[in-house]
Amino acid sequence: MIPGGGQPNMQQLLQQAQKMQQDLARAQEELAQTEVDGQAGGGLVRATVTGSGELRGLRIDPKAVDPEDTETLADLIVAAVQAANENAKSLQEQKLGPLAQGLGGSGIPGLPF
Repeated sequence: MIPGGGQPNMQQLLQQAQKMQQDLARAQEELAQTEVDGQAGGGLVRATVTGSGELRGLRIDPKAVDPEDTETLADLIVAAVQAANENAKSLQEQKLGPLAQGLGGSGIPGLPF
């Protein structure tokens, strides 16, 4: 019988896990520094968020401001922020997707992820 029963080398598994953790941390840092935009009302309201979803900026075209109808402006702001967050989610999937797949079984054999 082979010592270890043919199990994967634990040192190699730990090195792979450490590398994946470093890659994940690097990708998360990139997301935190990358900004994406979302818009509503044909560009009347634009929101900027980081790739991790933090709201960084909001631009409102003066044409969107009607003192008699603040509800529409509020709706446009919410829609722009939601669009920006959807773009941030897409960016997260692009950056983190391959790393998450690596944790799902193909990256480190023998670990129950």
